[in-house]
Amino acid sequence: MERLTAIYHLTSKPEDIEARAVALATEQSLEMPLSALRKDWGVRDLLGRVEGIEPLGAGLFRVRITLAIATTAFEAGQLLNMLFGNCALQQDVELIDVELPPALLSAFLGPRFGIAGLRELVGAQNRPLTCTALKPQGLSPAQLAELAHTFALAGLDFVKDDHGLGNQRFAPFAQRVQAVNKAVEKANRVSGYRTCYVPNLQGGPKEVLKQARIAREEGIRAVMVEPMILGLPFFHELVAELGMPVLAHPAFAGQRIAPALLFGKLFRLFGADAVIYPNYGGRFSYSRQTCLELADNARRAWGHLRPSLPVPAGGMSLERVGEMKEAYGPDAMLLIGGALLSAGERLLERSREFVERVASPG
Repeated sequence: MERLTAIYHLTSKPEDIEARAVALATEQSLEMPLSALRKDWGVRDLLGRVEGIEPLGAGLFRVRITLAIATTAFEAGQLLNMLFGNCALQQDVELIDVELPPALLSAFLGPRFGIAGLRELVGAQNRPLTCTALKPQGLSPAQLAELAHTFALAGLDFVKDDHGLGNQRFAPFAQRVQAVNKAVEKANRVSGYRTCYVPNLQGGPKEVLKQARIAREEGIRAVMVEPMILGLPFFHELVAELGMPVLAHPAFAGQRIAPALLFGKLFRLFGADAVIYPNYGGRFSYSRQTCLELADNARRAWGHLRPSLPVPAGGMSLERVGEMKEAYGPDAMLLIGGALLSAGERLLERSREFVERVASPG
């Protein structure tokens, strides 16, 4: 019976680690005392197996556990359940990585467009892509459209809704999408750029599907969602229905799952064409190593899956563009929001400077 490998960090006393690892493997598979298993049930092949325990110091251990892939039902929600169901409730364990055999990996299509598709969308090759966010909440559709028009005139590749923009009364989804998209298209006709407006889909399944229909009717070419708020199984199915590139936002993703796994591998596995995440040195606390590992996971060869585009964000500034280009290389999307909006009357000038810094060699 083929098996996947799940890798965890466990905090434990050295004398207790073997028993704790077995308990983790049991909880993540058959979820019952081993003494209660009956021989005539024939389910022991489904029991999780501890394959390795490595001490990392200070009471922390790296534990490798294999699980039968039949238990995943080859479905997104059940895969997550088997990897980190009950044990996500235990404070001493963190899910670090997964290794999926080809038979299980083939059940997931991954990004439908990937890096090449996003580049084709905006006509940009051999450089990082540029992105900004429409904010703050409380602006009307007309005010958001004015901002978007300025960003598009400057030549940014993507202008996305901030994740806080949903279907609020001050900027209802349908009116916002129509106004902003028209403003971007108008700017594109003037500038010759191919700026893409990316609205945020938010709400329950019925509402999100309604918003997706509205977006298609308005000629929207890409959308953004928050997979952890919508739910990863729904996200996985939604991607298949949309027929356009999807940017995944990390909101509500503060789980005990390593960011390089959650954003770099699982979001990609379930269909994200681009993955937004907190960059090092910004408003959040991810390390440079974590961010680069995440980006590597998003882009590296992984079976039949297309690569996802890493999108470092969160408190980034124009002064760091060179540093980010050096760190991530050309296959990345650089997202600067508040630092551009802070320019006030000089928004167009600063946005053009952002575009020029990204496009310049070196």
